[in-house]
Amino acid sequence: MTKLSVNINKIATLRNARGGDVPNVLKAAKNIEKFGAEGITVHPRPDERHIRYADARELKPVLTTEFNIEGKPIQQFVDLVLEVKPAQVTLVPDAEDAITSNAGWDTIKHRDYLREVISEFKSHGIRTSIFVDPELKIIEGAAETGADRIELYTEQFAVDYAKGMENAAKSYVACSQLAYELKLGVNAGHDLSLDNIGYFSNNVPHLDEVSIGHALISEALYMGLEKTIQKYLKLLK
Repeated sequence: MTKLSVNINKIATLRNARGGDVPNVLKAAKNIEKFGAEGITVHPRPDERHIRYADARELKPVLTTEFNIEGKPIQQFVDLVLEVKPAQVTLVPDAEDAITSNAGWDTIKHRDYLREVISEFKSHGIRTSIFVDPELKIIEGAAETGADRIELYTEQFAVDYAKGMENAAKSYVACSQLAYELKLGVNAGHDLSLDNIGYFSNNVPHLDEVSIGHALISEALYMGLEKTIQKYLKLLK
């Protein structure tokens, strides 16, 4: 059973556009849980252009599903995660000026750095996941960092699937199988949508969780949030 975690960054982006509190991030998150999602994801960035660090602090006490905080482990982020203690932290190697995540970790080059950060989070009982490209050597490197899970960066899958490529998920299948053999849990995210999630989840084995934000919130503008979430859950299960 693959869990659906909804990234609510775009809701915060809409709120910040007017400088007030509409839409309310906490209310939206609670509704998302009520509609059936099994997790809430946030990805605060240093400039707080969407989710703010304060949002993460305020969300934790009101959520009833798994809370996942994503981000680059700069000191400010590390301090936030250790304070909030979400169920899961996902480490992403974002450049500070990145519009959105655009690459996974080089788990070989940054192995020692990742080991240190992951050890700190795990010592506080926080499950750790690292954002990675679908490359077998990168998965092998991830296993050596001490991480609990990987999150497969699925932009290339989405691009290939849109072109009608029958083997769009091929590298993801191999990486997920290897991760399973190495006792790593498997998450996935980025550019997954109602158009492609069914194919991805039906073909990629051992998929624990998908994190979906931009597409889901965009689709909800047409269909409504509850109906959109229910469609994802049906495709995942």
